[in-house]
This record gives sequence, structure tokens and C-alpha cells, in this order.
Amino acid sequence: MLRTCEFTARDGTGRIGRLRIDADEYLLPWAGEVNTLFPSLKTRSLDALFPSDAQEFVERFWTSDGQQPVQVHIHHQEELKSGDAVISPNWHTLIDQPRVLVKQLLALKERTPPDTCWYFPGGALPENVAILVHAGFDLFDFTGVDLKTIQGKFCLSDGDHPESSMSEGLCQCPGCRTGDLKEHNRYALQQELALIRSRIKEGTFREFLEGRIRTRPSYVSILRHLDRTPYMEQHTPTARSTPFIASSGDSIHRPEVKRYAERLLTRYIPPLTDVAVLLPCSARKPYSLSQSHHKFTQAIRRRAHELILTSPLGLVPRDVELVYPAAHYDVPVTGYWDHEERYQIADTLAKYLMKHPYRRVIAHLDGDALIIARDAADQAGITLESTCSTHPTDSDALRQLSDALAGEKKVKNHLVRGMVSMQFGYDLRVPGLEAKGSYPEVMVKKNRQQVFSIEPTTGMLRPTFEGWAMIDTGYRVYIDNFVPQGDILAPGVVEADPAIREGDEVLVIGDKALATGRAVMSADEMVRSHRGVAVRVRKVKKLKEQ
Repeated sequence: MLRTCEFTARDGTGRIGRLRIDADEYLLPWAGEVNTLFPSLKTRSLDALFPSDAQEFVERFWTSDGQQPVQVHIHHQEELKSGDAVISPNWHTLIDQPRVLVKQLLALKERTPPDTCWYFPGGALPENVAILVHAGFDLFDFTGVDLKTIQGKFCLSDGDHPESSMSEGLCQCPGCRTGDLKEHNRYALQQELALIRSRIKEGTFREFLEGRIRTRPSYVSILRHLDRTPYMEQHTPTARSTPFIASSGDSIHRPEVKRYAERLLTRYIPPLTDVAVLLPCSARKPYSLSQSHHKFTQAIRRRAHELILTSPLGLVPRDVELVYPAAHYDVPVTGYWDHEERYQIADTLAKYLMKHPYRRVIAHLDGDALIIARDAADQAGITLESTCSTHPTDSDALRQLSDALAGEKKVKNHLVRGMVSMQFGYDLRVPGLEAKGSYPEVMVKKNRQQVFSIEPTTGMLRPTFEGWAMIDTGYRVYIDNFVPQGDILAPGVVEADPAIREGDEVLVIGDKALATGRAVMSADEMVRSHRGVAVRVRKVKKLKEQ
């Protein structure tokens, strides 16, 4: 049996790809008669083993037939290779034990090649398959929905309903038109997976997922436990071409939000000034394009470092407002910030002010934002000045802000230093850089030679070869001895900087060529995978032979 498995797109740990078995091809994630793909499933007798079984019991009764899918267990180390299909029997028993499910699943994933196809047997339903795909499963069978059929349950993405619901026009599938409950339930599962594939391809799967998991608390718990793991951050892209929709309380725990805050507090290098002004956010992004922020910048006239308070990101310095997700998020505007939002924003601001002590911190804020800023100032042990006796955009408030900055020197802002520090973790100290164009079409030049441009859809810097020469370390991918003729595939990658995530700009280094491009995989996946595109190449430069 000739079998290959390749993943072509990802959204977090959810992924789409193709499973080829002989002449047949299946789009992943996929649901169907899995035992027709893997005949060994018809004869195996290991279904009595459960994920919760003790190590002694597993070691005593474990057997292996050498067939696909390869059976794995937390208490048994099985040799796996790229392209294998993987099964751990009875995982449906852990759906209502989210902490255990996540802990055991990630332990197995860490010792498994990234390009293996994971089969979740026995429990996939239209209501839970989204969280199962998010957890990293790719193959599903009809056992769960067929059991619901026997129980007389009509399955939809929001849960199961009485069989009588078929006559209420909730679905117009072939099964509903003929009154075949079994056909409907199978169709509903396949239709949900088709929608998931589409969402992953579009880069909107996370927003879709947050809506789907509300049917049961255990699904929400699985998401929250996953969000708190390094594994999820490792598989979350640094930038997306689609907006970041922070529409639920869980958005504040998304890996993108935590990564942004971590980089702000550990990487970001602010301009040289000892005066800061705290400003409210705006609905329009980037903030500087909004009417309110145009008024703020006119009043400030570059006499202070501008810091925008916002949820869920916490704090956005003006000089990095283009960097994803600062210019790409959207939140419901209610005028109310809940306790968790207040705590996270105040905590981020307090830590920032302690790391970067300013001589003066002026709060041009009102309402909840001012209360949060005062809490953060108390934590940081600083005195906060306020310039808002009315709404921040009122003429009296703007005049008060301008007067408060009288006599302060203009900020000497290094053009891209803040952006480079956030994106690459590097302190760029290169004089004479000039910005050409206007957002979103911005190029950075030195001596008329382009060194950076800004990717309009993500706000990320794209270095040219000359730009990479200014960044001495980090974000390198090392390849075998060849000249890339297109995108770089994972088998050609020898080594990669562990900091690299999907969406990062990278410099590709080989004995015969250099290349610039965008990572399609994390560093770990590049190195351990044997199939798939690792880097989308933008430009190649051949090296002269020694």
C-alpha cells in the first residue's frame, strides 16, 4: 500500500492537507469509513486499552502488528516516522477530562513527527469536531454519529436534538429530504469538517472555534488548557492576513495576545525620551489614521512617547502600531472592561513602566481607562499626571495636554528600531534610514537603497538582503547545499532558529545561495518534517563559489 501524508495550511494546531493511499486522495481533516483506509482496524483487538490505563497494565498487554495506523499510548514508546497515521484507542473517554486530555495529547505530540496523521476514533460529532481539529486530530470515523442515530438523536453543530427535529426545516441535506437520520448525521459531520477546512484555509478558524465550543463547558476547558501551553504558542502564526477578532473572554488568553505582551516587555526598545503620554485606543486601525488620534498627535507634536491603552493587547506604543496584531484586531465596543481585562492591561502597563522609567507619565484618558492607568501607576510606584477634565478629544482637554508638554523636547525616534526589536528581538542602531511612501505602502531606504518594506496586510517588516545584513543574528534557516528554484521544502532544511514561527520573515542560508522569505512552519516542524513547504521564497541570491 502506497501512502503519503502532507499538510498544506495551518491555523494554530488545526491544519488541512492530503492523505494519499494508492490512487485515492482524502482531504484532511476527513471523516468516513476509516477501516476501509486501514484494513488492520478490522482485525485488531487492542480496543480494550484506554488512555487512563496504568503503565504496568499497558506494558503487560501491549502488542504491535506493524500496520497502519500505528498505535500509541502515553505509557508506551512506539517508533514512528513521517507520514505515519497514528491512533490512540478510546480517546473519546477523555473529552470530559480536559486537563488530562491536553496533558497526555501534548506529551504524545512531542515525541511524534509533526507530519503524522492523527486518527481520533469513536467520538467525533458535529458539535465537538472543531475542538478536536484544534487539538491536532485529522481523521475521524462515523462511530459517534451512528451511535446518536441509534439513540434517535438529530445532530447539528450546536448539539443533538430529538429525531422529530428533522421535520422542522433545520437542515436541507439529502438525509433530511428523505427522512434518513443516519445519512443526515453523517452528512452533518462531513459538512462541519468542510467548513473547518475552509476556515483554516482563510485563517479564520480560531474565531470560528470560539463560537462552536460554547455548547459544552468541557470544550471550552480544552481550549483554555491548550491556550496555556507552550505547544500552542509554537504552532500559532506571528501574523495573519485576516483580522484578529477578539469577540469573547477567551480572546484575552490567545497565544497571539500573550506573545505580543511578552515581546513588548522583553524585546521592545522605546525611543530615547523621558516623557510618555497614555492615550485611549480607537475603533479605526492603525490608530494614527483615526480622527481622534490625529487630534492627539497634533496636540503632542512629538514632545512625548505615545502609548495607547487597549484591550486585549494592553499597551501599544505608537512606533509599533502597524505590527500585527496591533493594527489588525477588532473588539466589541461597549464602554465597559471586565475585571480580567482591567487586570491584564494594568499588569502589562505596570511592568512596562517599571522596565522603562519615564520622568513624566501623562494620562490623557477618562473612564475605565484612567482607573486602569492609575492602578498601574500605583503598582509601578510612579506619579501619574492627568490632562482630561472632559472627554479626551474635547478642545479643552487637547489644550490641557498641549500645555502640559510645554517646554519638552521633541522625541528623537529611530525610524524602525522599535519595529525591529519587536519582530526580530534585535537592537538596530543604523543611522541615516529614510521612510518613503505612506501607509500601507512604506519602504525604508539607506543611501537610496531599499533595506526594508512593510507588508501591507500584516504590518511586518520585510528585510532585503541589505536589510538582513543589518540584523546580525536570529531568524535564520540553514539549508543543504543547493540553490532554491522555488519554495524551500522541509526535507531541505538542516537547522532553524527555534524562535521561528509560521509567518515570520526569515533569512535562508546555504553554501550556494541566500534567500529571503516567509516561514510556513515553525522551526521545530521545519526540522522534523519530511514533507511540506517550510519557507515561501521571495528572492534568491546565488553565492560565488570559493
